[in-house]
Amino acid sequence: MKILYAASEVAPFMKTGGLADVAGSLPKALRNCGADVRVIMPLYEGISDFWRSQMTFCFHTYVDLSWRHQYCGLFMLEKDGVTYYFIDNEYYFKRTPIYGFFDEAERFAFFSRAIVDLLPNLGWKPNVVSCNDWQTALVSVYMRQELGEFFRDIKTVFTIHNIEYQGMYAPDILDEVLGLPSELYDSGIIRYENAINLMKGAIYTSDVLTTVSQSYANELRNPYFGSGLHKVIEENSFKLRGILNGIDKDVYNPQTDEKIYCAFSADDMSGKAINKSELQRELQFDADASVPIIACVSRLVSHKGFDIVSEALDRLMQQDIQLVILGMGDYGFEQRFIDAANVYRGKLAVRIEYSDWMAAKIYAGADMLLMPSRSEPCGLSQMIAMRYGTVPIVREVGGLRDSVKPYPNEDSNGFTFNEYSVDALLGTVGYAVSVYKDEDKKLWESLRGRAISSDYGWERSAKEYMEMYRYIVDLN
Repeated sequence: MKILYAASEVAPFMKTGGLADVAGSLPKALRNCGADVRVIMPLYEGISDFWRSQMTFCFHTYVDLSWRHQYCGLFMLEKDGVTYYFIDNEYYFKRTPIYGFFDEAERFAFFSRAIVDLLPNLGWKPNVVSCNDWQTALVSVYMRQELGEFFRDIKTVFTIHNIEYQGMYAPDILDEVLGLPSELYDSGIIRYENAINLMKGAIYTSDVLTTVSQSYANELRNPYFGSGLHKVIEENSFKLRGILNGIDKDVYNPQTDEKIYCAFSADDMSGKAINKSELQRELQFDADASVPIIACVSRLVSHKGFDIVSEALDRLMQQDIQLVILGMGDYGFEQRFIDAANVYRGKLAVRIEYSDWMAAKIYAGADMLLMPSRSEPCGLSQMIAMRYGTVPIVREVGGLRDSVKPYPNEDSNGFTFNEYSVDALLGTVGYAVSVYKDEDKKLWESLRGRAISSDYGWERSAKEYMEMYRYIVDLN
């Protein structure tokens, strides 16, 4: 099985969110299942010299995008048994940051067009091209326009990591920028209302559509979660599959993680207490083992639940807890939490930044992780937290529902609530704190033990992906 995995960001080369984690770890797991996996991404300016020095220049060509005739270089790098390709074009990709520019449609149309144009020149033909989110949505659209024999038996998979970001643009870019015929718009394949919708095009033209959890796959048929595409999802439900994401257990390993204060494991949790006391010291909290540290490591935006966190904050601070918030996002939330940290010194610490080092220390030192998301396709933070013995408190939505089993069941590994409200959040946090403070310490220790023993590595999910890839390839 030969798989080309296409993504706009891939860890450890470039990362802004969970997509990069998935693109960096799933291919390795597929390789372990016997697949020949190659990953392709843009060669961004921000990719460090450490990685660039390990790349080999393959060749260059030119890519036609509408009337444009653009240079396209290809570099490659081998890592952990996986081949990584990097598409070079300084006009589109020599920019910082990697997203947020006025010509986003053109940049990632070039990326998608380049992938299709490069395929016959790699000296290696994939059985499947597996694409991710709207930045690669045009790959399957362009491939369906190809008439050559080479493309006829290559299958395409499109994975929705977050349906809220669909790649919607004015219709006048169809030919001028994307180089696509008008019938794709007129037929509705790439049109949503009066706009071009790249994700919709991928949904219709891909052989299989996947999402990152089974619950999210079911939710996408609901208008509340479908962001306008619920009817499109329903029409294509015959090819829809939900496969829960995983995490790289080598990267997130409290026994070997150099970023945390002290190593520990499921068999020896003594280091967890050291991580907590050191985190309390760094955050200028009282070093009190009896007070639980609750953490939020997230983008500070409404769909992550920070509207109800913000509303509940003053009442939350009345509980006997210490709270740390790490992340960046909406300016209003950032200022709300910064101001509150000045009011609740010694109980609330706020770090407005993205920091893998600080996140690791928080995962290792906190007692609980709060994820009250309004929507959550999969979520990785709850899996990472459990890997470090930190018990998640989550809303029952998307992948949070699929990965966190509510206390006090025999297989429970966290706390959950269903209603999206301040009262539900406060009630569940209060319940979790009461279990933590119970005189019978074995209650918490058992719960924490089940959390750290939860296996959300990629092995099981990679097997599901392989079964799906084999199924569509065998359809020929």
